[in-house]
Amino acid sequence: MNDRDLLATLFRAAISAADPLNGIRAHLPTPPNIGKTVVVGAGKGAAQMAAALESLWPGPLSGVVVTRYGYGCRTRSIRILEAAHPVPDEAGLVASAELMRTVRDLTKNDLVIALICGGGSALLPSPPAGYSLADEIILNQRLLASGAPISAMNAIRKHFSTIKGGRLAAATAARVVSLIVSDIPGDNPAFVASGPTVPDDTTRQQALDLVTQYRIDFPQSILAHLLSPAADAPRPDNPVFASNRQHVVASAGLSLEAAAKLAESHGIQVHILSDSMEGEAQDVALVHGAIAREICLRDRPFSRPALLLSGGETTVTLDDSRGGRGGRNGEFALSLALSIDGHAVTALAADTDGTDGSEDNAGAYCDGTTAKRLKSVGLDGRTLLASHDSYSGFHALGDLFVTGPTGTNVNDFRAILIR
Repeated sequence: MNDRDLLATLFRAAISAADPLNGIRAHLPTPPNIGKTVVVGAGKGAAQMAAALESLWPGPLSGVVVTRYGYGCRTRSIRILEAAHPVPDEAGLVASAELMRTVRDLTKNDLVIALICGGGSALLPSPPAGYSLADEIILNQRLLASGAPISAMNAIRKHFSTIKGGRLAAATAARVVSLIVSDIPGDNPAFVASGPTVPDDTTRQQALDLVTQYRIDFPQSILAHLLSPAADAPRPDNPVFASNRQHVVASAGLSLEAAAKLAESHGIQVHILSDSMEGEAQDVALVHGAIAREICLRDRPFSRPALLLSGGETTVTLDDSRGGRGGRNGEFALSLALSIDGHAVTALAADTDGTDGSEDNAGAYCDGTTAKRLKSVGLDGRTLLASHDSYSGFHALGDLFVTGPTGTNVNDFRAILIR
C-alpha cells in the first residue's frame, strides 16, 4: 500500500482501540440487588457507548444520552437525543434538563451508569439561574476563540453551569458509576465533558485566573457570576459522592499504542512523542516538522524509515479579523506542510471523532509536495495559514481526510512517516 493508505490504516487501528465496547466490558459495575439501573450520558460517542452497554448488560436498562447531530445510532431501550456541537443550542438545553429529571427521583438502591466522552460540554448547556442559553453560547464562543487548552475551558465551563462539575451526580441519591472515554491530555476524568458526574478541585478563583491568563473577553454579566459564590461547584470530598466510582475506558495513549503495533508489523520503527500535546496547532506542527527534517537530513534522533505518532489536543486562537474554514488538525497539517517542504515526509493529522472543527472532514494529509502543489493551483500556504483557512487549501488539493462519525473520541491523531 502507499504511504497515505498506510496512515489511514493506522488511524483506523487507533479508532478500533478506542472502541468503547472493550473498555466498558472490562469495567461493568455490579448490578444493584434491588432497584433499577438507569443510564445517562453525553458526548460525540455517547450513542455508541449506550449501544455497547446494552449488548453487555445482563438485566433491564433505561435512560437517555445526548450526542451531536448525526452521531446517533440504534439502541434498544436507552433513548438517544441529539444537539449542537461545538456551540450549544436549544436541543442541548432540553437534553440537560432531561438528564437531570432522569436521575433526580432515584434512591440509594438504584444504580446510575454515566457514559461520558468528549463533546459533552457543548451538548449539555445548563446556564445558572438568571442566565439564558444565549449567555452560554457567548461563553462557548469566547472560549473556542481564546486558544485556551481544553482543560482550562472545561474548568471555566463547570463554574457557569447547573449540570457540570459533578452537579448531575450530586442531583441523585443513587450510586453513580461513570464510564469515560477520555479526550483530555492526562486523562483526568473530571475534565472530560466538564465532569457532569465527576467533581474536581478546581476553584472559582482558579477559573477566574484562567480567564485572565488567556485574556478571554467575557461580558460583564458572565464575569459577575464567576465572581459570585453561586458559581462554586461541589467539592470531591462532598459526602454525596462517597459511593460513586469512575473508570477511563479508552484514551489517546491506548490508541497510539495500537497504531504503533500495526506500523511495526510493516517494518517501521515507531516513536510515540506524547499522547498529551497541547499548544497552538501551528507551533506544535513546527516542532514536529523540525524533528522530521532532522531525521531526513541526519538520521537523528531516529533513523529512517521512522514513524512519529502523537496525540493530545492543540488549539487555534482566532481574532475578529481572521477566521477561514478549518479545524486544529487541518491547521497542524498546513503548518507542517510548510515546514517539511521538499522532504520525503508524508503525514496525517485527524480528529478521532471524525470531525475537525465544524467542517465535514476529520483532518488532512500533507507531504513534502503540498506547498508546491498549493502554488500550482494559485494558493499560498502561508496566506491560508494566516487566515486559518486550511480547509480551502486541502479541499483544492483533494487532500482532505473524511471519515464520518467514528463513534468515539480520544482527541487528535497525528502520524508522520519519514522514508
